[in-house]
Amino acid sequence: MATKVMRADSPQRAELEANGWSVAARSFGARLDADRIDESRLRRLVEQVAVGVSVRPLDDRDVDAVLALDSATGGDYPGSVATRHALLDREGATPTPARRGFGAFGPDGELVAMTFVDVETDGDGSAAETDFTVVHRAWRRRGLAVAVKAASVLALSAEGVTRFRTGGSADNAGIIRANTVLGYVRDEEWITLERAAD
Repeated sequence: MATKVMRADSPQRAELEANGWSVAARSFGARLDADRIDESRLRRLVEQVAVGVSVRPLDDRDVDAVLALDSATGGDYPGSVATRHALLDREGATPTPARRGFGAFGPDGELVAMTFVDVETDGDGSAAETDFTVVHRAWRRRGLAVAVKAASVLALSAEGVTRFRTGGSADNAGIIRANTVLGYVRDEEWITLERAAD
């Protein structure tokens, strides 16, 4: 099966669809600028997580927990090649100044949700793009994706990041809701086209 990923408004799309390609998946990109961040609201979203849950930045001590949660949830990402998540190795699970992690921990200290964000600095300032956000199956629908993403935005904006980007599968209703709550605005639509091999 051949696949192509492109913006939904790409001029190539009509030609490909006329030649037998079809849309197999949809994804999106969204943006949040620092001047639109409601800090007090985001703080409340972090503080109002489930009883006994704490949210904090991840560090070197959390690598084994990150790998365990990643392994347990690796097959849970909806969508197709554009939103596929590759399982982390120890290097990818280790936070650095350019790759920040934020996690939610249950009452027993187990890591139950996390987000990783890549930070880049260019001539226009600093930008952060969410690599992935995931919540343990047993802890979903409790606001933990919102909490860890809110914690990342608060921490990084305090350090001077001015532009935040995120995205995901258009079929992932949970992450779409989380992004909306945080103030992200969808500004890109992507499609994955597929065609059966000849």
